[in-house]
Amino acid sequence: MQPATIRVVVADDAALLREGLAGLLERFGLHAVAVVRDAEALKVAVDEHAPDLVLTDIRMPPTYTDEGLRAAVELRRARPGLAVVALSQYVQHSYAAELLDSGDCRGVGYLLKDRVVDVEDFIATLRTVAAGGTVIDPQVISQLVRRRRDPLSALSAREREVLALIAGGHSNTAIAQRLFVSEAAVGKHVGNIFTKLDLVQAGDTNRRVLAVLAYLRNTA
Repeated sequence: MQPATIRVVVADDAALLREGLAGLLERFGLHAVAVVRDAEALKVAVDEHAPDLVLTDIRMPPTYTDEGLRAAVELRRARPGLAVVALSQYVQHSYAAELLDSGDCRGVGYLLKDRVVDVEDFIATLRTVAAGGTVIDPQVISQLVRRRRDPLSALSAREREVLALIAGGHSNTAIAQRLFVSEAAVGKHVGNIFTKLDLVQAGDTNRRVLAVLAYLRNTA
């Protein structure tokens, strides 16, 4: 008996890549039921087609940060049995661990585009994930483990400097004066710190306290 065809929704902002992936899937007996370019279209396509597998990029319009990954997490929350493979050039720390922990860690994958060197292995990975397996690129695991050990490692030198001044009790205005930059620039650095430390929206005052605690835990 022929195995059931795996129905896939492909999401990538690069037209040539998403169409190339769709063609590759068809060539190896998988069926691309929808090919989309952004996270919102991805969610619509999943609702419409109820696929067996989602193959998605991470950085997509409009901000090209983590839209694809956030959409994947949302989809897995609503459909724990939906298999998802994130295919990206980057390890996006925000939401990555949440995606990998979702659905009892079954039916999930995270691959780096530059490290996919064999087409047949790639297709085999998609089949494994669609069947409930888990496949994570070793570099992804290494970066996530390293970041969990030292969350400050994701911060730039300037962001660490700003965080140290926050820990010293300085306001954004005072930090701007000390670093000879605009207050808007400081605000941007603070926002980046919150994002990189995975501090959820709970009021900026609370997040400043949580950021300081992370700083103190990892610089003692």
